[in-house]
Amino acid sequence: MKTYQIYYSSKELPVSWDDLVGHDMFLQSKYLKAIENGAPENIELFYIGVFSNNALVGVAIIQRVKLYLKDMFRKTQVSCLKEFLQNIVSKVLKGNILVVGNLMQTGQHGIYFNKNQITYPEYLNLVFNALQFLKKEIKSKQGKVIRMILVKDFFVHNEKFNGKEEFEKLYLHRVSVQPNMILNMYSNWKQFGDYSSDLKKKYRDRYKRARKKLGSIRAFEFDIETISANTALLHKLYLNVCNNAKFNSFILPKDHFYVMKRNLGDDFRVYGYYLEDKLVGFYTLILNGVHLETYFLGYDSEHQYKNQLYLNMLYDMLIFGIEHRFSSIVYARTAMAIKSSVGAKPYNMEMYLKHTNSVLNVILKPVFGLMNPKQEWEERHPFKRR
Repeated sequence: MKTYQIYYSSKELPVSWDDLVGHDMFLQSKYLKAIENGAPENIELFYIGVFSNNALVGVAIIQRVKLYLKDMFRKTQVSCLKEFLQNIVSKVLKGNILVVGNLMQTGQHGIYFNKNQITYPEYLNLVFNALQFLKKEIKSKQGKVIRMILVKDFFVHNEKFNGKEEFEKLYLHRVSVQPNMILNMYSNWKQFGDYSSDLKKKYRDRYKRARKKLGSIRAFEFDIETISANTALLHKLYLNVCNNAKFNSFILPKDHFYVMKRNLGDDFRVYGYYLEDKLVGFYTLILNGVHLETYFLGYDSEHQYKNQLYLNMLYDMLIFGIEHRFSSIVYARTAMAIKSSVGAKPYNMEMYLKHTNSVLNVILKPVFGLMNPKQEWEERHPFKRR
């Protein structure tokens, strides 16, 4: 017999949960507890367990997101036409949506099942039965109507999880999104000099120029006490970056990085950049087994351009990955060209979505396209060999 169970807190998860998902930090209970305690105010978390004969054989992470115009579009000057298009997008997408996956992390970290114990169609049907139950429960208990279902993220060529036919049977639209930029490490990279030797001269010179422009700015790892003492400033620097994005679905709370460190310990790292005694930038990392996952960052806009802070952060993340013997660095979405200049390659990804209103569902795909326009960019090829 195959059934599902909905959990409303990470504290409720069965002991077998982590045994099933031990390969992925972003599905494990300690990470779920961290983002639960440090979630944006417009995100509520649920968890689905799928069982076969009382044995846990699948899981899914669900987020209820309250999405409104002020959350979606930041403080940017736009033309009348763009404002008109933004209003169309907000009318279709605004309200409460259920996300199968994690809006706070790029990648295939929303669902998992044991294919030896349950088929994908069986697993998905149970997950979507649970979503239907959640929709009704949220309506009856909170008076909120779920407007849309979004299932994220899937690598285009992943046969196990990206079940196009199964999603189409559930009437979900398939949409392309920005690629996930991933740098797969060479086995001969034991230190940064090995990486540098593999670069074409143009990109070795670029690294040297970036380091020179950094000037007297120095990076230091933050312990939990330093994170706590700099909570407000870290959040301010994060907002400098967040508010320049054209579209966002949430804002992290002020204590998010402190909460992450408190819950994840050494698996969560924060590095701050100081110009004399002034904190001018920072980046964060999550250690996910053999994969180093980049997380949120922030910087003072003045020093970002003058000192090439962002590019130097990418190099420092790379150095960390080499020194700690990670097999890959997941640089995530956005800024594809500059990430490819340090060696990251684009891995195409897709999402699936469905509006609960049948009329709006017809126009949902083109509207989503307005929200997520295709970006033209030139991939860099920095290595002598690849």
